[in-house]
Amino acid sequence: MSRLTLVIGNKNYSSWSLRPWLALRMAGLDFEELRIGLYQPDSRDQILRHSPAGKVPILHDGDVTVWDSLAICEYAAELAPGAGLWPGERAARAHARSISAEMHAGFGALRNALQMNLRISGARLAKPASQEVQADIARIIAIFEACRARHGGDGEFLFGRFTIADAMFAPVATRFRSYSVALPPTSQAYVDTVCALAPMREWIAAGAAEPERFPEVEALVAPPS
Repeated sequence: MSRLTLVIGNKNYSSWSLRPWLALRMAGLDFEELRIGLYQPDSRDQILRHSPAGKVPILHDGDVTVWDSLAICEYAAELAPGAGLWPGERAARAHARSISAEMHAGFGALRNALQMNLRISGARLAKPASQEVQADIARIIAIFEACRARHGGDGEFLFGRFTIADAMFAPVATRFRSYSVALPPTSQAYVDTVCALAPMREWIAAGAAEPERFPEVEALVAPPS
């Protein structure tokens, strides 16, 4: 039995749960998964049994509890130093940490307008994207393009090989695919690479099969014309 347990929310909607789950999987760490359905009458009470912060994800490692997606990813990097979850070169590592923190703290307009929904692909938003959403999309594209140009090398990820930065942006990759966001070729290739990862395909399939439907998320998609 694994000593690690990752507490997550709904796979179809919980972008924050996906990030450390993907990092742990890509690092080759063995862990048990405990899913708590969100937005249910007892959801918060269940989560509070695992962390006083009252939010998922949460990682248990024996008597150590780590909450917050980025903190769990950092902990995973310490548990599996050979996995290369951060770039080896200092400048690249600083860049990766900076964009991971930017993703963690920002892009609120995009999060609200293009919420993660793995059941759809190639859909259209019910309402045109606001200027704030368009600015978030433009910034993310700029991050993708700059990282691939400066650090991509012969690899397919932002810093060549998979890092925490890719885990942090993985939910955005699914959003771009779900809502038909037009991307330049380099950014589109990167999104396709992330979504094609075996753990990502596993997560997407599981999320699409979940029974819960959140009307406020489903309403973001325009009906077929």
